[in-house]
Amino acid sequence: MMPAQYQIDLFDELRALVGGYEPLVLKRVMNELEGISREKGQTGAAARMGLTIGSRCTVAEDKDLKPGTVDEQVVDYAVRNGCLVVTNDRRLRDELYARGIGVISMRKQKKLELLRR
Repeated sequence: MMPAQYQIDLFDELRALVGGYEPLVLKRVMNELEGISREKGQTGAAARMGLTIGSRCTVAEDKDLKPGTVDEQVVDYAVRNGCLVVTNDRRLRDELYARGIGVISMRKQKKLELLRR
């Protein structure tokens, strides 16, 4: 939901940061955003923006992932596939760091930064 909060073009920022990439989102993440998008206010609006952005990505099936929370499945997918993950969620970032997964996050509410790889 970061692009809606900070009004950045996620795809342009990613291209500038890492060059070529294939944007993808887990199906379960899209389902979670769908539920949140029904809320009113900024949270719902940010989730709707997330759905719009997600529609520009490859939606990855997550049926082979370990059962668990959406965040746990993001970690599992990233570990299995060696993916960078874009998130501002501190708990998720910490778990990804612990597993040696690179994280792209907002820096000074202006641009993206690769924190670890």
